[in-house]
Amino acid sequence: MSIGNAPDGNSPEDDRPSLPEDDRPSIGRTLRDARVAANLTVEEVSDSTRVRIPIVLAIEEDDFSRCGGDVYARGHVRTLARAVGLDPAALVEQYDAEHGGRPAPTSAAPMFEAERIRPERRRPNWTAAMVAAIVVVIGFVGFTLFGQGDTGAENVADAPAAVRSPSQAPKPAPSKPAPVPSESAIAAVPQDKVTVKLTAVDDKSWISAKARNGKLLFDGLLQKGDSKTFQDDERLDLILGNAGAIELFVNGKKVEDEFAPGQVERLTYTKGDPQVG
Repeated sequence: MSIGNAPDGNSPEDDRPSLPEDDRPSIGRTLRDARVAANLTVEEVSDSTRVRIPIVLAIEEDDFSRCGGDVYARGHVRTLARAVGLDPAALVEQYDAEHGGRPAPTSAAPMFEAERIRPERRRPNWTAAMVAAIVVVIGFVGFTLFGQGDTGAENVADAPAAVRSPSQAPKPAPSKPAPVPSESAIAAVPQDKVTVKLTAVDDKSWISAKARNGKLLFDGLLQKGDSKTFQDDERLDLILGNAGAIELFVNGKKVEDEFAPGQVERLTYTKGDPQVG
């Protein structure tokens, strides 16, 4: 007869009760303890993740109300977990379990994982070519009309006054129509600065804009139909929370990029961007 084994052949260690999930440390406590263990300050975590200091502090207190919704909260938890050396999947799973499950999937990329700077793809500058062609056509038409008006006036002046009829009187030349301003003309900006114009076209979007020296120019929600313009001498750093809803002009040129609805993008532009194709 064997001694020291359980009747079913398992070792006594297998019969020890597991730690209930309810006894797990909270998400905020876990993140704060990992940050302290990694010898990181809140400011250092904020700089490395670009998550604002008030939001980092709120999450460490298990207050997710400042995140702007479950989708943004899950993205912040994942980003902060990676910054302090934790497994992001476990913390996100814990968040879903405590907040009613995972939100409905979207076509967006994982929140706040787009750390790259997206270069502007080179495209033919058709707008500038169309504007130049319109100007040439208008100039030719105007020159022709003015030339015909001057010739008619000279012929009537040489004719005798007795035979001059109202139909022979010189007709005033029609005024030259003003050219319709193009998108490039509307977005014209100084060449010695970097200028970015954002318009929420299809939906609202949270945006953040910083100057080269780190100064926060704007951090908030851009409602549908609203626009914001930012300018700096050298560089602008942007975060678009719903990039698919944004129409973007950089240095007077429209950025024709394919951002998905709900996609988060981190973008950086200088006064030389975008490159002309």
